[in-house]
Amino acid sequence: MAGDLGGKKVLVTGGGGFIGSHLTRRLVDLEAEVAVLTKYESIVDNVRLAALWDDILPIEGDLRNLDSLRSLVDFAPEVIFHLAAYNHVGGSFRHYSEALECNGNGTANLLNAYQDYERFVYISSSEVYGAQTVPFIETKIPQPVSPYAIGKYTGELYCRMMMAELGQPITVLRPFNAFGPYQSTRAVIAEIIMTCLNNDPVRATEGTQTREFNFVGNLVDGMVLGATTDSAIGQIINIGAAEEIAIRDLIITIKEATSSSSELQFGSLPPRPTEIPRMRCDNMLARDILGWTPEVDFSSGLDSTVKWFRAFREVYGNPESQLNLLSSSTR
Repeated sequence: MAGDLGGKKVLVTGGGGFIGSHLTRRLVDLEAEVAVLTKYESIVDNVRLAALWDDILPIEGDLRNLDSLRSLVDFAPEVIFHLAAYNHVGGSFRHYSEALECNGNGTANLLNAYQDYERFVYISSSEVYGAQTVPFIETKIPQPVSPYAIGKYTGELYCRMMMAELGQPITVLRPFNAFGPYQSTRAVIAEIIMTCLNNDPVRATEGTQTREFNFVGNLVDGMVLGATTDSAIGQIINIGAAEEIAIRDLIITIKEATSSSSELQFGSLPPRPTEIPRMRCDNMLARDILGWTPEVDFSSGLDSTVKWFRAFREVYGNPESQLNLLSSSTR
């Protein structure tokens, strides 16, 4: 992999996000010349990239504003990973306009702003499948059931149009749910971990719905392979472990992993409207085309994630930590 991307000019949109920051870190390790498209060219607004800030080129721009993307031409990336999106499924029902604009039109703007790349990897989402029978295989017709998913699928369709009409070298990846260090507590595993570490009650639905949860490093492996495997061009490929876990079982597992005394209040929350009852990946294309299999199993990934959040909590919750001393220095 290092030989494939080493020395390449690589752009990551959404590089300050959870998965994007892990991908950016990997690309720097692979000795790529990495640029990150960000709304604000400021390390304060991109804290996940703090340790990498001197090793990357931040490019200020907004996918919703085509004029602001002109600076991409100056960087002239050879490889583009497109992760930037409005990314909260539940919140997209309230912020549907932003979700559709960012995920659909934003992708079209990017694809029209610059086309002289060698490879373009569009990071879609397993959410595009909607409420279908499992496993989710790439030949199923997507049935998105949220504004978030509709926007992501719109981006997919635009990519497919660019592939068919202009012959652009694009690969579409559909990663399934991710978890790991640096994740926002808006995501279910991060939220439950922090709640359990605080020994607060965990409020949940009955938890019968299932999801896949993939350690972020495994997904990054798949993304790098998606950009460096010639036979992936023109393909739509799931990236997931093909293992599902019920949310109830997930919560119980996290409580045990954190040695928490939290009360588990199953049934205290109503089901989310248009909840997808089951999600499980068919990953044969990823295995056959990319040669990808997940290296870190769920248990090992969860252990390292809990360890990271313990450390985060100690820093964030300690009034004498450097983080809190810095944040209070202007009072």
